[in-house]
Amino acid sequence: MSTEKATGSDAAPERRAEDSVFFKLVRVVNLTARPFQQRVGRQHQLTLNEWRTMAVLGKQPGLSATQVAELTGLDKMAVSRALAGLQRHRRLHRHEDPADLRRSRLYLSSIGKALFAVLGVQAREREAELFSGVEAEELRQLNTTLDKLIASISENAE
Repeated sequence: MSTEKATGSDAAPERRAEDSVFFKLVRVVNLTARPFQQRVGRQHQLTLNEWRTMAVLGKQPGLSATQVAELTGLDKMAVSRALAGLQRHRRLHRHEDPADLRRSRLYLSSIGKALFAVLGVQAREREAELFSGVEAEELRQLNTTLDKLIASISENAE
């Protein structure tokens, strides 16, 4: 078998890593997450994963840590560290699950809810800023595509 590159018209053109959809997705996440520490994290002593956890619990109180991991895409250890940080700053309460005493249900405390309200406004403003150059139909299609991708990845992970 030859190790030479194919040069005929049937050869697929080589793509740079930065041209792949996967690379672009990672880059978008990194570019949007990077300013978090400067804009929010330092001021509120909050990590990005703590914010991600708060964002999910702010909209869906009473989830388990496993459910938080599933909804955020974070691994269980990252969620565990985020929950510990939120508890350390009194932003989170754990309550036993009456159906399964081995499991806790997670709720933002009054301090956590107040912070979530303030940061939620900032997050919506940031989102509007990020998507200001994207048409509504493009954004709707992107949302649909991302939902399909998440579903596909979730199915394959199980």
